[in-house]
Amino acid sequence: MIHDEPTQGDIVFGDPSRLEDMLGRDSLTKVTKSFFALFGLSVRVISDEGERLADAHPNQPLCRYLNTVPEGAARCTATVAAVCDLEPTDDPAIHPCFTGAVYCVVPLEYHGRAVGRFIVGPYVPADSKEPPATLVSMEGELDPHALQEHFSKMPRVREDIAHQISDHLRAVIEALMFSGHRAQLASTMQVASVRESYRQLTEKNEALKESFEDLRELDRLKSTFLATVSHELRTPLTSIIGYTEMLESGAAGEMSAEQTEFLQTIRSKADELLALIGSLLDLGRLEAKTLELNREPVDVRALLAAIASTIVPAANRRNVTIEIDVAEGTPRVWGDPIRLRQILLNLVDNSLKFTSDGGNVLLRAEPVELTIGGPSGLGDALFATPRPAVVLSVRDTGIGIEEAELERIFDAFYQVDAGTTRTQGGAGLGLSIVKQLVDGHEGTIEVTSKVAEGTLVTVTLPAANDDA
Repeated sequence: MIHDEPTQGDIVFGDPSRLEDMLGRDSLTKVTKSFFALFGLSVRVISDEGERLADAHPNQPLCRYLNTVPEGAARCTATVAAVCDLEPTDDPAIHPCFTGAVYCVVPLEYHGRAVGRFIVGPYVPADSKEPPATLVSMEGELDPHALQEHFSKMPRVREDIAHQISDHLRAVIEALMFSGHRAQLASTMQVASVRESYRQLTEKNEALKESFEDLRELDRLKSTFLATVSHELRTPLTSIIGYTEMLESGAAGEMSAEQTEFLQTIRSKADELLALIGSLLDLGRLEAKTLELNREPVDVRALLAAIASTIVPAANRRNVTIEIDVAEGTPRVWGDPIRLRQILLNLVDNSLKFTSDGGNVLLRAEPVELTIGGPSGLGDALFATPRPAVVLSVRDTGIGIEEAELERIFDAFYQVDAGTTRTQGGAGLGLSIVKQLVDGHEGTIEVTSKVAEGTLVTVTLPAANDDA
């Protein structure tokens, strides 16, 4: 907080009595939006009279869902009113919400006088894993699965980090109040105060930069850890697979049928683990932006044929038909052939896993033209530039995906159906890696699905410039 001793300038011009006199609503709005963009936490600024001066907050899915029933709407309204009416004296006050989230109410002072407050939240403490009883009690009116899902999407913050964010925001607002007041002075005192304000803002900005760099370093360390651990695990696992192959070939003598079966199980599980490690390595490289794409023109027909030949044995075992359809005039794709194969194998493998006996998986390629660079509206026809592209799609007749799950299927480690996943295998990394690889190719990926009817995954990639 800023507590300056009164100066001659203060005596002559007087101290402003209201927060909005020192710092306009536009400035407060910019500050709240900046902090929301930086930390992802809602911020409201309230005057000493209780008037809302600035507000930057998302429409939380949980709050929106609770407001669909009368009890939820009433409890939400009561909680917000109680939080807005809370007037902490010196230190921040924590107000719990019945949803399990909390609000942090922080006082704003100028020259030792209360001029307003700001509210950070709602957010869920990082150590809170399950919804509280006050929220669970509403399962009679609302879907418990939806409540759990929306609760899991609430922003989570460690208590110490929340305090740091609140301290930073208070320091910035109070520094801006200081600056705004001194900006009224038209003398040497004005120049001195502006310089002091600039110094303080610079210090706060540097502190914010340091905090941001710390977060980036933590993210880098996570990626490095994944890559290091995965690499260290690969070496002994490769040895296990090698010795298993030697035993299967009879290097240690003839094996009984039971022993052979055991070896095959070991080999199968080792292969699964090796694939998981490879996925972790890819994920680490993608997040660290160190995965290089060696792009070249790739023949689509040959690519799909290679995918089909790889997957057909597994498809035959499940009595699933694999079909290929390449439209006339489909150009070559501009991409990394190894990574394109990885993308399609992941998609086809997913389709095969969740398609029952007698089903069908269709791999299709067709040309398309995208228009880029033109303004919206009628001007598109005049200014847009056509760009050739290729649409690669994988359609299956499998179990399908619930609509509510579609928006999360590209999240790392997210599994749509835990029960099915346990049966079929997988760690929830394949689609996340696919999404990042498609993005790296400057392409797009879309998923549409109907339960019990099947799923369609569409990947659009730039075509190779064969005329170049």
